[in-house]
Amino acid sequence: MIPSAFAYERAESVDHAIRLLQTAGSDAKLIAGGHSLLPVMKLRLATPQTIVDLGRIEELKKIVVGVDEVVIGALATYARVIRDPQVLEKIPLLAEASRAVGDIQVRNRGTIGGSIAHADPAADVPAVAIALDARIHVATPDGPASFTMDEFVIGPLTTSLPENSLVTSIAFAVPPAGARTAYEKFSHPASGYAVAGVAAVLRVTEGLIDYARVAITGAGDLAYRAHAVERALLGRPATDETVRAAAAFAAQDGEMAEDLFASATYRAHLCQVYAQRALRRCL
Repeated sequence: MIPSAFAYERAESVDHAIRLLQTAGSDAKLIAGGHSLLPVMKLRLATPQTIVDLGRIEELKKIVVGVDEVVIGALATYARVIRDPQVLEKIPLLAEASRAVGDIQVRNRGTIGGSIAHADPAADVPAVAIALDARIHVATPDGPASFTMDEFVIGPLTTSLPENSLVTSIAFAVPPAGARTAYEKFSHPASGYAVAGVAAVLRVTEGLIDYARVAITGAGDLAYRAHAVERALLGRPATDETVRAAAAFAAQDGEMAEDLFASATYRAHLCQVYAQRALRRCL
């Protein structure tokens, strides 16, 4: 199928993009890499009257590395994140998850900001954003604002992004010194989306786990933080027995989806299995 007719506008700056959105009204959509928006437009599940292209806004492509966080511009592609030496050094979890996204064409065009803004419940980046305690920075007509992932993603394909606004960057917290990270997922064989994916950050000090953040994607309506898994890890010996016991709680903080790809029971099982795999790699 082909999309319905639409007007095309190219933004030259963040402020220009906001003005274009204000002029176009509620039927406008932003486009970055297009790998999330164009498929739903072709199916006419989305029929925007105006498309605002962000591709020329260079400030949205920057990657800025600080001591405690790495700020990824909304237009930074998966491919760029995978290759960036500072990302690989500071937040390798994001690079690993980006390598798991789609195929090379998607990774070359798809953007980190687009993934967050689209809020697909089976996307890889949202789990990493939760595990790395990310903040979503946005530009609004009233000035800049920022959100945690819990504040920003409020449902499947639904965010709290204010009207006439856009995501400008995502600030990922650098894990504490000595922490190890891992991302593991069971992928749908055709789309590559996660049927269940687990992002984990662990630190072991003198044989005990003293830091843990675990997030799960693909299992329900939105990615979620696995608090029960974290509680079962903290203060425990860094052993395979601890990992197995903690992973048993992987589905506890989320509501498992039931669809053509997997039953709720099978998804819960996948969450446990892939939580074990990710956590073992962090020991």
